[in-house]
Amino acid sequence: MTFSLRTVLKLNLRFILTFAWYYGFRTIGRGPSYVVASMSAPLTLLFLVFILSHGSLLGYAIVGGFLTLIANVTLQSSGDAAFLRIQLRIQDLFVASSMSSTDYMIGLTLSYLVFSSPGIILYTILGIALGVFVPYGVAVLAICLLLLLVGTAAISFIISGAVAHVRNVWGIAGILSVVMTILPPTFYPYTYIPSYALYGLSLSPVTPAAVLVQGYMGLAPVMPVMWVVLILDVIGYYLLARIMTKWRES
Repeated sequence: MTFSLRTVLKLNLRFILTFAWYYGFRTIGRGPSYVVASMSAPLTLLFLVFILSHGSLLGYAIVGGFLTLIANVTLQSSGDAAFLRIQLRIQDLFVASSMSSTDYMIGLTLSYLVFSSPGIILYTILGIALGVFVPYGVAVLAICLLLLLVGTAAISFIISGAVAHVRNVWGIAGILSVVMTILPPTFYPYTYIPSYALYGLSLSPVTPAAVLVQGYMGLAPVMPVMWVVLILDVIGYYLLARIMTKWRES
């Protein structure tokens, strides 16, 4: 089950886009309170960082908010993935159809991005208003967000594939959400952390993404090696997710 050019050409784009629309845009319309809840933690931390640092770390909190928002939404959505697999048994339905595990994973991953869009728009407005962005850094931020989306979505699939009951997933997702988004240098300079600890925290793809964004936004020294770390994180978690998805194919 390797991801190749042949796999790309066989993707069911209609299913992927429909699935992303239903679990993304429709979810925003059906439950706007969930959108507010997804933004509450990053915005609260942004406020605390502003108060405690007297505004000196505001730039870090803005760019870190993007990363935290994407990671929180995808990790917390592992409960949805578990519910679809265990309660609705929707994967069994797709296995019996022409849909592949890749179609399913990409569709659900895109739905996380769509669901995150209100928060992304809000943080974009804040970044522009506060003059945080630099042109080259914005391009790096966009690339890192997409890589982070894939990496954390893969972790979400790993969690949902590992649990035997839906009730177990919420606690696991909550713990991982804190560990993988708050401990990494998302709201503070990565230079505060010793290099050995920085690489240890890189088990979370949020860490290399934060280091790269801070560097290319001009907030901290650029550390190009983190591109390799981030890509390895994404590939490793994606391959493990393909195994944990438990897609029964002939």
